[in-house]
Amino acid sequence: MQAAALSSFGGPEVLTPHELDPPQAGPGQVRVRVRVAGVQHFDTVIRTGWAPPSVDLSFPVVPGNEFAGVVDQADGSGSAVGDEVLGYCTTGAYAEYVVAPADQVVPKPKNMPWDVAGGFSGNGQGAHMALRALDVRPGETVLIHGAAGALGTFSVLLARAWGARTVIGTASEGNHEYLRSLGAVPVTYGEGLVDRVRAVAPNGVDAALDLAGPEALHASAALVADRNRIRTMVSDEAAAELGIPALGPARSAARLVELLDLYERGLLDLHIRAAYPLARAADAHRAIESGHGRGKIVLTVA
Repeated sequence: MQAAALSSFGGPEVLTPHELDPPQAGPGQVRVRVRVAGVQHFDTVIRTGWAPPSVDLSFPVVPGNEFAGVVDQADGSGSAVGDEVLGYCTTGAYAEYVVAPADQVVPKPKNMPWDVAGGFSGNGQGAHMALRALDVRPGETVLIHGAAGALGTFSVLLARAWGARTVIGTASEGNHEYLRSLGAVPVTYGEGLVDRVRAVAPNGVDAALDLAGPEALHASAALVADRNRIRTMVSDEAAAELGIPALGPARSAARLVELLDLYERGLLDLHIRAAYPLARAADAHRAIESGHGRGKIVLTVA
């Protein structure tokens, strides 16, 4: 099979086309012929050589942890051969075939385009985990730092779907109109951020999610009275210094099904920033690492 894989760690240039043997599904697993794979910042970290302790990074390493495609091997414990699905894994999705536990794939809605399906699972679940941890409630004011990217987009829309009265999104000025289209109030990054947010929310901010970095997290600590209602996806060291709780991983099929229900009800969607062919996975990594983009980057596999 064709895959975008690593034979060494480093910059985007180390992610190159490879011809590999396709994986085989074992008990409790399915094999999916991938149509689209999502690109996430987690994949770029894998490319540099970091991974959770349970992940084997023996070469060749195939990144990619979200996908959509058609089941072509199954043991009867879940999806059947021929089912259109989307799902998640840790690595392996930048390829024509990926194997995943059967309980990590769910049916793809018939009205969902393949590019959206391929990029839906990872950032969608990340936003869901964060906003559940923030305990977002109807009528509240929620601050999302770095709101124009894929994770930020999901977070804005999910906060709105769960009844937030005001969602404030920080972004560069070129992305302000995009944030307005999502239903957020845009605020520019940089010096004076706390004052600009207070001008928009004179009654205060109830909860905040940092997707931008330590400066944004410190601003959140100045704006939100209860630090238990602040989370970060990017600034773990600063969070520990500020006494802000960590966000633990907890992806699940049930979480993904809940998100898909919101999608089918028209309350959640995903803007596709760019779709690259599998052979240009390195360019997709360059694009996601450039910052300030809108929406999701995906790889078209088949």
